[in-house]
Amino acid sequence: MPITKDVRTAIRLARRLLVSRRSRRDLARRLPGVPPLAPRSVEIAVYFADGPVNMYQVRQWYAPLAELATQHPVAIVSRSPGTMTTLLDESPVPVVYARQVVDLERFVEEQAPKIVLYVNQNARNFQMMRYGRMWHVFVNHGESDKMYMTTNQFKAYDYALIAGDAARDRLAAALWDYDVDARTIAIGRPQADHFAGAVPYPADGRTVVLYAPTWEGDRAAAAYGSIASHGVTIAERLLASPRHRLVYRPHPRSGVLDPAYRAAHERIVAAITAANAADPGAHHVHDDGPELGWQLADADVAITDISAMIYDRLAVGKPLVVTRPVSPDADVDERGYLGDANWLLADDAVDVVARVDAAANDAEELAKLRHWVQRYFGDTTPGAATARLHAAVERLLARWDEVAAERGEH
Repeated sequence: MPITKDVRTAIRLARRLLVSRRSRRDLARRLPGVPPLAPRSVEIAVYFADGPVNMYQVRQWYAPLAELATQHPVAIVSRSPGTMTTLLDESPVPVVYARQVVDLERFVEEQAPKIVLYVNQNARNFQMMRYGRMWHVFVNHGESDKMYMTTNQFKAYDYALIAGDAARDRLAAALWDYDVDARTIAIGRPQADHFAGAVPYPADGRTVVLYAPTWEGDRAAAAYGSIASHGVTIAERLLASPRHRLVYRPHPRSGVLDPAYRAAHERIVAAITAANAADPGAHHVHDDGPELGWQLADADVAITDISAMIYDRLAVGKPLVVTRPVSPDADVDERGYLGDANWLLADDAVDVVARVDAAANDAEELAKLRHWVQRYFGDTTPGAATARLHAAVERLLARWDEVAAERGEH
């Protein structure tokens, strides 16, 4: 068994090396054609040190960043050749490649951004955070009650832009000597103002069910993924129903560590293909595209794991079912919404059709959702969160000017 595991690891590393070399070659051909940024032309930088597998974390900020850039110059700083290549194709704002620390130093010297935004807790964030004369601001890539949301790493940032009251209370309870009122600014969920996209199926009366599981996790406490425990049964039952349509949107990292988890994912994808072949009018969807919005807004019922997808769906205010982790070591914080969630146990997945139908018509459940929407996100009127994001940025820029003037460094 150890030998087999070593062989799989060696193969995985070899593949990564080949992909990395290919990305570097592709980027080397493209970079000469990218126009350089004029000095002092970036006021807000978004620092993203991850590879392509975690692109979903920055993609969800594209639309808010594009709107923010109409008022203040914004650029994304990439450290990975594969990510940089993708950003050149996708990003609505300029992109800067800083593979080495010396490149990062050059960027800071030439641009002197006033605000740097971070969408995750990558260890390489500290290579950017060594620089002063700028606000380092954690914006995250989603709202949730996962253990990730109360890490002591929040203290490393000057400020954190959080979703709402639930996030503030969560941090206040978990972190020692953290001035949550001074160092956090609630902005809601600006991404929800940009949920869009055409649905890839007809409006034919089927109940649309979004199943959006997370990945298997990299430790026992974060083992929230349901693909292997619930997922195959959920998919098979819904695909067998002529009244339902399945939209399967797995986390991009599903199966990267656990072969059994990957195999279960592949079974679901194959089952969707077979169901559509048997009934072309069913229009079941395996969704692995970069765009997120229509899935959350259109589905009649969503089934998610403990992840940010719960809270993205919660902001829509439509029926939601949450899978209960099978691992006894999974850290489930039930002090917030999860204490009131509509849980689906692995053993109950066989009854998923009935559970979905009940959730779609439960007035009491919808009333509970409205309460939690307010607690997590505040005002979800279209445009309200975007206005709060822009107000937060203006507040931080004004504070930067104040401090610079006090120090005689303006």
